[in-house]
Amino acid sequence: MIRTSLAAFTERLAASVRDRGTLPPLTPSRIRIELLAGLTVALALVPEAVAFAFVAGVPPLAGLYAAFIVGLITALIGGRRGMISGATGALAVVMVHLVAEHGIEYLFATVVLMGIIQITAGVLKLGKFIRMVPHPVMLGFVNGLAIVIFLAQLEQFKVVNEAGEHVWMTGWPLILTLGLVALTMALIWVVPKVTKVVPAPLVAIGVVAALVIGFGLPVPRVGDLASIEGGLPQFHIPMVPLSLETLQIILPYAFILSAIGLIESLLTLNLVGEITGRRGGASQECVAQGVANLVTGFFGGMGGCAMIGQSMINVKSGGRLRLAGISAALFLLAFILVGSSLIEQIPLAALVGVMFMVVIGTFAWQSLSILTRIPRSDAFVIILVTGVTVYADLAVAVIVGVIVSALVYAWKAASHIHARQVAGEEGQMVYRIEGPLFFGSTAGFMELFDIENDPDRVVVDFADSRVVDQSALQALEDLAAKYEAAGKQLELRHLSRDCHRLLSRAGQLMVDSDDDPAYGLAVDYKVKPGRLGGSH
Repeated sequence: MIRTSLAAFTERLAASVRDRGTLPPLTPSRIRIELLAGLTVALALVPEAVAFAFVAGVPPLAGLYAAFIVGLITALIGGRRGMISGATGALAVVMVHLVAEHGIEYLFATVVLMGIIQITAGVLKLGKFIRMVPHPVMLGFVNGLAIVIFLAQLEQFKVVNEAGEHVWMTGWPLILTLGLVALTMALIWVVPKVTKVVPAPLVAIGVVAALVIGFGLPVPRVGDLASIEGGLPQFHIPMVPLSLETLQIILPYAFILSAIGLIESLLTLNLVGEITGRRGGASQECVAQGVANLVTGFFGGMGGCAMIGQSMINVKSGGRLRLAGISAALFLLAFILVGSSLIEQIPLAALVGVMFMVVIGTFAWQSLSILTRIPRSDAFVIILVTGVTVYADLAVAVIVGVIVSALVYAWKAASHIHARQVAGEEGQMVYRIEGPLFFGSTAGFMELFDIENDPDRVVVDFADSRVVDQSALQALEDLAAKYEAAGKQLELRHLSRDCHRLLSRAGQLMVDSDDDPAYGLAVDYKVKPGRLGGSH
């Protein structure tokens, strides 16, 4: 066990060294790649930030400021190079209820508190618990989020009619828009086969925008969503009463937003890490997200978290350093300050085409082919998490997926406990237990013993088992009580050190013990019954 742990630590250390060594050098060519990747991301951020601001019921600039501030701070101090953060739909759908009931100032106060909670989570290193998310849950998350991104783009195929209602496009506008989306996707697919000097999404946006502007094609543009013109974000203390009543209003929303933001950010961190070959940084990312939201709450932003779509655009455009994320945020600010008139002319069809390619690249298509080859429980979890992500939200989906996976594991582990009966010295009966003893397996454990026909001395050998929790302690005490009532003696043998500590801490089970120095195991323990209060 010690050797295994040491080997694992050595491997992690070596991986960390390799990770630092694989950072590309900051050459002029690398700077160009990072800046172009940042520009591509910034162009894709604009309609997303505006659309999510509308979803949350706040002005467009609140979404744009959040995308700038959150994106800049997380790029500077985040846990994973290549990640992009900003205003997201997962947070917006929660914010809309708060804004509708209490107003935008309460939202700003909630975002500040959200940041404090996330910083606390990072300082306490709670980000490491993202490791507990099983792979089927990750696949479901990726697939669900890809579907959510796809569905969000469909809103761009709606126009406002004379009555002020949003209705689906029809006729030539629809055909023209679909044609431009298809052209954008085709260019993104073809350009890398010709040149990689400029990111393919940026080339596609430029070509399609030039066609629309040059020929005056009547299709929706960024400016049709809202004007993105504005000034620098101004420091602003949320205008809410400093009272217990205010805290009661914003605290539940802050916790929900914190959980959703951190879960989406940490899962995106893992996904980007798989692509770029990097590890670690979960707790650092929690702190970065918290600082970003704390600041944006004081500067009129709606808050945000990591964005899987924009992160994929950045990574696949060659972004590997913090420079890409920083430049994306600064380009976005430049659009707001001086470039709004130009950016507002970009057709939405080009940006929809980019996001559709992100959907294709994000969706785990291999998960469809393996559904029939993996355990049914894992296939069920993938489908469940995908569905809940689409119809509820990411945080609920991940929590549900983890719980279901844990229950499936507990059920399987509970069914694996069994014993081999061996005749011991001096007429003893030795039960060699195999499989963990925990809450799920206690019923099966109790059925292993033949109390009536066993000899006067019975030994339970845990060399191939583990005593895990209080339910296991209770089972041992109940078993000892039954043997004592039958006038027989029960002993425990070969408890590992952690099992020894668990039983000793309970205090009421151990009579005496000797340690076996050859194996580092505690051997031959007697059990005191009746100290845990019985099984009821």
